[in-house]
Amino acid sequence: MEQTSRPPRRPDRRPGLNVGRVFGVPLHLNVSMVLFAVLIAVLYAEFARRQLDLPQISGYLIGFGFVVSLLGSVLLHELGHALTARRYGIGVRGITLELLGGYTEMDRDAPSPRVDLLVSLAGPAVSAVLGVLAVAATLALPQGTVAHQLAFQLAVSNVIVALFNSLPGLPLDGGRALRAAVWGLTRDRHLGTEVAGWAGRVVAVGTTVMVLLLTVTDRLAPLALPLMLLVAVTLWRGAGQSIRAARVSRRFPLIDLSRLARPVWPVSTGTPLAEAQRRRADAAQPGAALLVTDSTGRPVALVDPAAAEAVPVERRPWLAVDAVARSLGTLPTLTLGWDGERVMEAVQTHPGAQYVVTSGEDVVGILHIADLAQLLEPNRKMTP
Repeated sequence: MEQTSRPPRRPDRRPGLNVGRVFGVPLHLNVSMVLFAVLIAVLYAEFARRQLDLPQISGYLIGFGFVVSLLGSVLLHELGHALTARRYGIGVRGITLELLGGYTEMDRDAPSPRVDLLVSLAGPAVSAVLGVLAVAATLALPQGTVAHQLAFQLAVSNVIVALFNSLPGLPLDGGRALRAAVWGLTRDRHLGTEVAGWAGRVVAVGTTVMVLLLTVTDRLAPLALPLMLLVAVTLWRGAGQSIRAARVSRRFPLIDLSRLARPVWPVSTGTPLAEAQRRRADAAQPGAALLVTDSTGRPVALVDPAAAEAVPVERRPWLAVDAVARSLGTLPTLTLGWDGERVMEAVQTHPGAQYVVTSGEDVVGILHIADLAQLLEPNRKMTP
């Protein structure tokens, strides 16, 4: 089952195998997809062997051929998203095939509702075309043959993927289309995402109810029940993540590094930790970060507060701040004056616990990721 394409919200750290490029787009194969493909190949091999009265080896060859064709269909679906996105100037980081289908990662959001709508519907449109072609092949091929059986299964799978992905709820492609429509009507992308997220939860509940009814009435094989329920759970979680993302992104304009960053308190290299902490307390700056400077006054390192707290009190007079400090070169940097969108892009690209805030060549503060998270989700309980 194909999932919606989505822009990346984290660095490029995909699990699985890099299997090359298609039209210049990196292609990744998740381990879960490999296991799922093997399972489908075995189950379909037994089904085809019984239907066509074939030897076991022939059944497995047919099963393998069906899985390759199915993966090809999913890949073409994702290429529909990727190539349409590139057509409108949106960079594509890659396509990943995984347990429930696949997804396309783009380097930024669509610039307008129209582009978002076109990119969203490109995948289902490709699946619909493949389904129509497979239906035509099914009707043209003689019944009881291997080719007829493969064409029929591909027709069913592509039509189901096209229809299911067109349902109006995130994280499905139809949900992105709904988001684009609400965005276009209200000029509020965040509202569009939230509406489509709640619609996705309705789709997830409806999918669960339908699956249970089909199972109770013996219209769905018991073996398919866990997979279909996994689809419903995935939809529910994806919809919830979309709702949360919309609420968080609404607060991006509140990000002001001049107010959010904690001040710094410079101490010379070699200063005992206890002495540095005493000077900071005497200056009424208990929350300031200890910034280690060299003999010329140039900042070179930042005391790690967790490492400093882990030092026993009796050892702090004898331990230099350098021993619990991190070089500034190893810490990500934010520039004072950046807006919320740019700050979030930098944080998502370079995740960390602390960020050095600079103005020109000067270090003017330290942003703690916990402070940023508290600003964006004030009602969420933060783990210590």
